[in-house]
Amino acid sequence: MSQDPMDFEWSYWIEWGRERILWLLAGHLLVSQVSRLLVEKYKPWCLMVYGMAACWLLLGIKGFAVILLHATISFAVAQFQLSLLTWLCSLILLSTLRIPAVEEAKRKWYDTENEYYLLLFTVSVRCLFCTSFSLEYCWHGPAQKSSHSFLWMLAYVFYYPTFHNGPLMNFDEFSKQMRRQEAFSLKTNLSVLIVGIIRIFFWWFLAELMIHLMYIHALYSSAPPLEAASYWALGGLALAQVLFFYVKYLVLYGVPALLLQMDGLKPPALPCCVSLMHSFTKMWRSFDVGLHRFLVRYIYVPMGGSQSSLLGTLFSTALTFAFVSYWHGGQSYLWYWGALNWLGVIVESGVKRILSVSVIQDLI
Repeated sequence: MSQDPMDFEWSYWIEWGRERILWLLAGHLLVSQVSRLLVEKYKPWCLMVYGMAACWLLLGIKGFAVILLHATISFAVAQFQLSLLTWLCSLILLSTLRIPAVEEAKRKWYDTENEYYLLLFTVSVRCLFCTSFSLEYCWHGPAQKSSHSFLWMLAYVFYYPTFHNGPLMNFDEFSKQMRRQEAFSLKTNLSVLIVGIIRIFFWWFLAELMIHLMYIHALYSSAPPLEAASYWALGGLALAQVLFFYVKYLVLYGVPALLLQMDGLKPPALPCCVSLMHSFTKMWRSFDVGLHRFLVRYIYVPMGGSQSSLLGTLFSTALTFAFVSYWHGGQSYLWYWGALNWLGVIVESGVKRILSVSVIQDLI
């Protein structure tokens, strides 16, 4: 039975997973468990070297050099300890991914478009990791600079389970957990691995079943079926699409999350089922937890967040969604998507504030 070919993201990562990425993740798991067993103290550096080697193997020397250059520039700018300068550097580095001449030059490094896109996706995610490290560096005093060395930045940026597609883990969480040395039990880890693999295979099978039987994305790519459908049918199609998106990310984030557990780290929670969500705010908090923590810690709270005035809250929320839209690619439809999500969050927040007034509560 043929599958729906229109979901690029699922087809892309499954193809790369089968070809190389799953094997490289298995290699990371082996290096991690051996280093935890024999040289726990040097585990971060063992994993860093492995991540660099995997990056070189998959993206080539030029791809590796681009990521290393981004990390070096970010670290150099962070030495000024100015958050605004760090953000400016991050946005400039991110903008280089959209310069046509640079795109064309990078395409020539590879034989296929898929290889170029792997570099593009990887560098986009690495930009967030470089930003997280650099801002933490700016915010910490001289006494803590040893824990924010360039070597630690490389260990964080080249940590392989989260390398290509996330999930995002802020540097402060990563470094604290990676430094923590705890009792290691191969038997316990093996049971966690087996249960985790069974769950991921179940999610993967469910996603494959949906993509082989439902053809949601193929229907969305053609106007006539949508025009002929009733509003109830359109609502069902929309629900089916977001449910597939949820199951897809259980797999795409479930694999690295399992490896994070095996490394003794606590991964961000996996996406919450979209059928249980009834608000924009909950969706942003509980779908991509790692990205939400990044946005709150580095954009929303520093800009004032909910503690500022009404206008301040509106501005900090707008800036957060503007960054999300720009980071995802900055196409016009992404700005519309970001604006609609911003509007949804603002309306919900406004309604909550109105309902919290004692007079309204008495009426209710």
